[in-house]
Amino acid sequence: MAIYLKNNKELGLLRTAGRILAEIVSELEQHVTEGISTGELDQQALDLCKKNNVIPAFTGYNGYPKVLCTGVNDVAVHGIPSYEEVLKNGQIVSLDMGIIYQGFYSDYAVTVPVGKVDNQGIKLIEVTKLALQAAINNAVAGKNIGDLGYVMEQIARLSGFNVIKVMVGHGIGRKLHEEPEIPCFGRRGTGIKLLERMTLAIEAMINEGSSEITFEKDNWTTRTKDGKRSAIFEHTVVVGKEKAEILTEI
Repeated sequence: MAIYLKNNKELGLLRTAGRILAEIVSELEQHVTEGISTGELDQQALDLCKKNNVIPAFTGYNGYPKVLCTGVNDVAVHGIPSYEEVLKNGQIVSLDMGIIYQGFYSDYAVTVPVGKVDNQGIKLIEVTKLALQAAINNAVAGKNIGDLGYVMEQIARLSGFNVIKVMVGHGIGRKLHEEPEIPCFGRRGTGIKLLERMTLAIEAMINEGSSEITFEKDNWTTRTKDGKRSAIFEHTVVVGKEKAEILTEI
């Protein structure tokens, strides 16, 4: 297993990539309203990539056809945007996006409410965000990959939810997916030991109901098996000596 520690120049490029991506997604969030289609959001994402002189990381990756991955309600991850999929009041939608800046990748995801969402939906969003932050708090040198997954799963379960177990976060840098894999579950003190200057795309993927998901015929879109809602939050971070540095924030 090859894990690459980034030098100062590489970290500088990753910081810029993360900031640009965070700005793009922040702008997209402002357009998440009742009546807009996920296809329109995808086109806006492409326009913003052109405006910022960056390359969409997902487009063409293993044949993926769009810029964004969008997940409305029970769509867990890798939902394909469509002009036929129009957002409705009360839904939740995830926006997952990656970019390439001067040869370096950044990956970021948020889940946002559409209009007025019920309390359980808001709770799912907030718990998923909290689980990601707890994992980031553990992304320090000397900790293990299992520590990150452990806190995500514990927060989900204590809130009455479940983590997705067949999808993982990942290392990131010169490639979109590098080693190591970062599950949303684990045991403390197990797995690869974290080192300073490792760069990770940590993903909290939490379902309102069962952890099980199914694949659609497009081979990309996944849905919760029980039809309940799913949320995702993701940040690209640098492992630090005492504290992780979040790259995908403004």
